[in-house]
Amino acid sequence: MPLRRPELLLILGFWTFMALLTAANSMIDPMGRGLLPISSTSPIAIAAAESLAWALLTPPLFWLTSRLSLERVSWSGWLWRVLLLLLVGMAISILVDIFTGWTRIKLYVPARPDPGPLARVTRFWFINEFIVYLAILAAGFARHYFLRYRARREEAIRLQAHAAQLQAQLADARLAALRNQLDPHFLFNTLHAISALVERDPRGVRRMIARLSELLRTTLEGAKEQEVPLSQELAFLDRYLEIMQIRFQGRLEIVRHVDDDLLDALVPNLILQPLVENAIKHGIEKLDGVGRIEIRAQRDGERLVLSVRDNGPQLLSSFTPPREGVGLRNTRARLAQLYGTNHSFTLRNAEGGGLLAEVTLPYHTRADLRTTGVTTVESWTAVES
Repeated sequence: MPLRRPELLLILGFWTFMALLTAANSMIDPMGRGLLPISSTSPIAIAAAESLAWALLTPPLFWLTSRLSLERVSWSGWLWRVLLLLLVGMAISILVDIFTGWTRIKLYVPARPDPGPLARVTRFWFINEFIVYLAILAAGFARHYFLRYRARREEAIRLQAHAAQLQAQLADARLAALRNQLDPHFLFNTLHAISALVERDPRGVRRMIARLSELLRTTLEGAKEQEVPLSQELAFLDRYLEIMQIRFQGRLEIVRHVDDDLLDALVPNLILQPLVENAIKHGIEKLDGVGRIEIRAQRDGERLVLSVRDNGPQLLSSFTPPREGVGLRNTRARLAQLYGTNHSFTLRNAEGGGLLAEVTLPYHTRADLRTTGVTTVESWTAVES
């Protein structure tokens, strides 16, 4: 963790400030240690020399604290490092004291001879310097642990962002896999419906093939969109229902209840077609008379409720397994992947007969997503997690 330029400037500024304080104190009391200054600038010179020495020593001492960190070491290693730091501190303090003593002799008129280095050590004149050394050591450890904490926090944030990105990519991959499974299923069922009318209604078959080509074009153009406006989903469903009406030769009635102000609401791509297909396969096909499918969309506060109801047979009891095929199973999986727990999907008996498939979603539009600045998959995946 090398020292950056702002830190070096901060160290220089700190020791410059300490030099000014020391010089001011010496000028107020010039008889420090029994010496008289040669000139009025002598206190400033000695304070500057001492502060310069500590300013030059501070960067290597900071490096020493990072090399001899006291975290994640054994008890013997911790004790060895503490002893080493104390020995280094005593050596540096003695050297600094000798240097400042020599500087004082040069800049002050001695009232008595200098006692010499040995006397300075035996009389513990270096204690003040040793205290300064401990303060620098404490600052170095504080810097080291702060930088380590900041680096770990930044790494944690980076890993969280990377994990969120991977989670979003995984969600996209799962949704793409479900779409790839749903599209062939829808295509095979439609081709089967067309083959049933080849000999009976050739003109109707041509119309069905034309509508199927439109459906495939729409599917391919919106293959990468997980959510589309409700108006687009209804337009796609109308093409599919036109194929089914040709197949049933007037025995299929479609009723739609959708408010115009809901057409901009975003819904999962191909959410209604599997519901209608399930109603036709397991409900309308079992009727001898006219089949009826009601498609409804309404807003309930911050929720959007989509429902498809048929007039086919009901479930025998609440314990009867719902009539679900590949389309509905994939629909459940896609809803769970898109919205997590922030949705509901029920298949139950309808009042007055038939079966009701109901999907409840969070109500939002593309304008809402632009305002919040998040994508749908990321936002609702976050709700799930």
